[in-house]
Amino acid sequence: MSKKEKILLHVCCAPCSTSVVERLIGQGYEVILFFSNSNISPEDEYLKRLADARKLAEILHLELLEDTYDHQAWLDHIRGFEETPERGARCLKCFEYTLDKTSSRADLLKCPSFTTTLTVSRHKSSQDIFEVGRRYPGFMPIDFKKRDGYARSITLSKQLDLYRQGFCGCEFSKR
Repeated sequence: MSKKEKILLHVCCAPCSTSVVERLIGQGYEVILFFSNSNISPEDEYLKRLADARKLAEILHLELLEDTYDHQAWLDHIRGFEETPERGARCLKCFEYTLDKTSSRADLLKCPSFTTTLTVSRHKSSQDIFEVGRRYPGFMPIDFKKRDGYARSITLSKQLDLYRQGFCGCEFSKR
């Protein structure tokens, strides 16, 4: 039996991760989950999402790596873009912050590739995420919305009773 290629998966939340993990495993990858979401505010919202990411990892018997929560560092990174509209320049800065963290962790793990669950959301432009991701070696531009990925994530998250949030995560996306 051949050894599966490892892929580090940035996890924005457990519901979005469901169909993404299902697809990656179906394609033969050994998936390692990486919860890195310093954009999420307030901290109790972050902790709710982390709890369900842990729950999903346990259900699926997957390793979950947790990054340090540092909302202030994220705020510093997006400074000057706070008032830009949703899906605008602030989101690109946020993707940059998150994908940089994920790329660094993939390097540390000697993981040949990484990707993100962000592309499963119908509220995010996969092309924008790919544009940012191209800056990082090993980034795999996969549009997880395709093949009904978003609808499948809703079905699976309901079946698994996962917390579904009503906003992206940052305080600016609540407007």
